[in-house]
Amino acid sequence: MELRTLKYFLTVAKEENISKAANVLHLTQPTLSRQLMDLENELGIKLFIRGNRKVQLTDEGKLLCKRAEEIMTLVDKTEQELNHSDTIINGDIYIGGGETDAIRLIAKTAQHLQRKYPNIKYHIFSGNADDVTERLDKGLLDFGILIEPTDLTI
Repeated sequence: MELRTLKYFLTVAKEENISKAANVLHLTQPTLSRQLMDLENELGIKLFIRGNRKVQLTDEGKLLCKRAEEIMTLVDKTEQELNHSDTIINGDIYIGGGETDAIRLIAKTAQHLQRKYPNIKYHIFSGNADDVTERLDKGLLDFGILIEPTDLTI
């Protein structure tokens, strides 16, 4: 499975139409259709329910869509980390948590740091404890704010 193919898959899932996705990707519709069929054959599952003008994800397609988004986020994060200069303090910080007063404190702290280090970018993810811990475990978040009661066992 190639990253390029995952990008194609995600675009089709978003557009819900192979022809529209082909236009977005600057590909021909037959080329994109063949790539998707090859992906389905490689995985041995059906990813789409094809209609006249619209495609829908199967349950397996929904799972792949979620994982592909996570993979592409990790790829982007890794590329950004590798491409930044060592002489300037910069980068991206990914923080997850529920919508609580703790997030307000994080936002104030980030605002203060932003003045001192303007090349740092902050990405805030809002979710429940299960969502935050899952993203922490997968390396999609650098920090997580959890509210009790939460099971912190590994």
